[in-house]
Parts: sequence; structure tokens; C-alpha cells
Amino acid sequence: MRDFILLMHDDAVAEASPDMWSTYFAFLRGRGIFDGGSSIGAGEAFRKQGTPGNPSDRLAGYIRIRAESLAAAREYLTGNPVYEGGGTVEIRELPHD
Repeated sequence: MRDFILLMHDDAVAEASPDMWSTYFAFLRGRGIFDGGSSIGAGEAFRKQGTPGNPSDRLAGYIRIRAESLAAAREYLTGNPVYEGGGTVEIRELPHD
């Protein structure tokens, strides 16, 4: 199994209800692939020298899952309240090295 992070953007057209999130988390837990997650608050970007890039104001939260491949991880978008509400979810692999 490989580790992936789902990065939810704050651009959904429809707002998710709290029960949608609990249902989605129960689905992931039931598959044994859920490794945590959280909403993401405001922050700042830093750089030792020079001007840093702007922090993304679109990231709203993340979920960490395990899957065999990116294609398999993509299958777990079904039921994700951001995705189902017309919003953007990035999936990134978390390398072990």
C-alpha cells in the first residue's frame, strides 16, 4: 500500500452538511484505509532569503489514506463532500524516501 494525501480546496459549489463528512469518514474507516485528516486554518509562507510565494488561500483540509495506486486512491473521491459538491480535491502521493 502507498500513502496519499487528499487536499481539499475551498471551492465547492454546494456546502457539505456535517453528516456527509461523518458518512465519508465512516466509509474510509470501514475500508481500513483512513490515516487521519483535518481542516486547515489560515497561515503564512516563509522563506529564508527573498520573498516567499503566497500561501494557498484555497486549501481547506486534508485526508490521508492508503491505496495501491493513484488510480485506486481516486476511487475514494466518491462520497467526499468537497468533490461531490463540485469542488476540487488534489491527490498527492506521499513518498516513503
